[in-house]
Amino acid sequence: MHEYTLLEILAAGFSLALVFGYLAKRLKLSPIVGYLLAGFLVGPHSPGYVADMSLATQLSEAGVILLMFGVGLHFSLDDLFAVKGVALPGAIVQSTAATAAGAWVGVSLGLSLPAGILLGLGLAVASTVVLLRVLSDNNMVDTVHGHVSIGWLVVEDLITVFVLVLLPSVAGLLAGAEADASGGVSVARALGEAVLCLIALWVTVLVVGGRVVPWLLTHIVRTRSQELFTLTVLVAAFATAVGAAVFFHASMALGAFLGGMVIGKTRLSHQAGADILPLRDAFAVLFFLSVGMLFNPAFLLEQPLLIAACLGIVLLLKPLTAILVTTALGYSTRTALVAAISLAQVGEFSFILAQQAQYLGIIPDIVYNVLVACALASITVNSGLFSTIPRIEAALKRREKLWHFLNARAEARALKGNVAHAGHGGAGPAPDVPIAVVVGYGPTGRSVAKALPDSGVTPVVIDLNVDTINRLSEKGAWAVFGDASKRDVLLAAGIERAGYLILTVPAIEDVTATAAMARSLNPDIRILARARFLEEDGLLRKAGVTAAAFEEEEVAKSLRAMVLEDVRRCAGGACPDPARPEPDQA
Repeated sequence: MHEYTLLEILAAGFSLALVFGYLAKRLKLSPIVGYLLAGFLVGPHSPGYVADMSLATQLSEAGVILLMFGVGLHFSLDDLFAVKGVALPGAIVQSTAATAAGAWVGVSLGLSLPAGILLGLGLAVASTVVLLRVLSDNNMVDTVHGHVSIGWLVVEDLITVFVLVLLPSVAGLLAGAEADASGGVSVARALGEAVLCLIALWVTVLVVGGRVVPWLLTHIVRTRSQELFTLTVLVAAFATAVGAAVFFHASMALGAFLGGMVIGKTRLSHQAGADILPLRDAFAVLFFLSVGMLFNPAFLLEQPLLIAACLGIVLLLKPLTAILVTTALGYSTRTALVAAISLAQVGEFSFILAQQAQYLGIIPDIVYNVLVACALASITVNSGLFSTIPRIEAALKRREKLWHFLNARAEARALKGNVAHAGHGGAGPAPDVPIAVVVGYGPTGRSVAKALPDSGVTPVVIDLNVDTINRLSEKGAWAVFGDASKRDVLLAAGIERAGYLILTVPAIEDVTATAAMARSLNPDIRILARARFLEEDGLLRKAGVTAAAFEEEEVAKSLRAMVLEDVRRCAGGACPDPARPEPDQA
């Protein structure tokens, strides 16, 4: 008889994931819940077919690699540095708080101090897959909220990498060996080696790879072979991931993320992302299957108090810490809530950390089982929690003192940056100069703001990224930091004298709230908005929007025009040769 272990996992896993993912969706739950249940059904703790756990884990790691590579494609160094002021201190404070709380809970319930510390570290780390899936489902990957959350997670991953590198050196100390001078030296040496390895990885991938990869892509594109192009993208993803782990002792996820950033600098990044998208989604499903396979229902009855306390750390302490840190650093309550809830779960790095600690004899099996139970529960409820953000925000607004407390620092930053219309020495454009308020300074906002002066209209930008506002102010632009749905922010931007309000943010809640407030302050203003779906037209009109550009409709128009133009050209004998961008686009 031939062994078809891999094919059995794929057939059984994908089939059950499809069935239960569909049922979860019909019940208005996240498909992730269905994938986790499907994993449990093919795992060792349920009757019937049992999949190969080690093979399933490796397949799920491929999903993490492809997912992080895809994030790197669209996450530039500028995006990372733009949120370093909140991501770095936020990740450190949250990880410290979760680790301390986990250690206290573990020791209080009978674990050793080293086991408690490792439990806390495991609870502190969020899942890359879950974070990106939740942000993507809510169209927030490219927003300031998404950038803060992703940057936060990147820092958490780096902290975990340091811990993984240090574990072998400190295993003896944690297990109870004497802490002598030589032990301290070995720990210092290990820490130094970890720093050097990460620096070497960063330089190798971004500097060396930044020269080699564009050169390679140029030659591959010239072959006009779609298969070779896709294969090159996969090589870049998996080679950087495995190379990071083997040669630099870093995580595969971090290596794949950096590899994606290299290709993201080329003009082929969108095509690369489109090529790996189907594989990424398929292998991401395998990740959730592998997590579900780890679940042992019997353990819930053995350690209910420990599991409940650890879930409290994940679902309460971590979000509260994130909210306090983010708001204290001057970001809006919406950004704080998005970061808090999207990071309120436990993921793949926790298992890697626990497996390494188990191998070194630092923790008992109970710690690993607790992390699995917490991961399963937190991943299941995370997408549901995310959908409650608007309701939480509305409830906070009704408690004026609490709302003022959470927004005090953001308002202070806004006042500092907006003093008498920042960037113009307090004057702003002359009273007779037409102005248009542009909300959001992403790709769409930048394009609109650059085009307005050609028509004799001065743009006034409102954005929630204070670094963006500072850069614009330094260049002499009129820019305002803050939430555009707030009365004072709109007034600071000159909404009462503006002829136009242009809303380029995609979230319908933000668009309608801002439009309604602007209409109340300036009844004659023309409000032009960006929207995703045609079905949102009624909400926009009710909020006072004059006209809207719907992404569904505009893409259809553009694609139809493109098809008709290409058909016309081909009919005239001038049909271009085809499929890939020209070599110089790499």
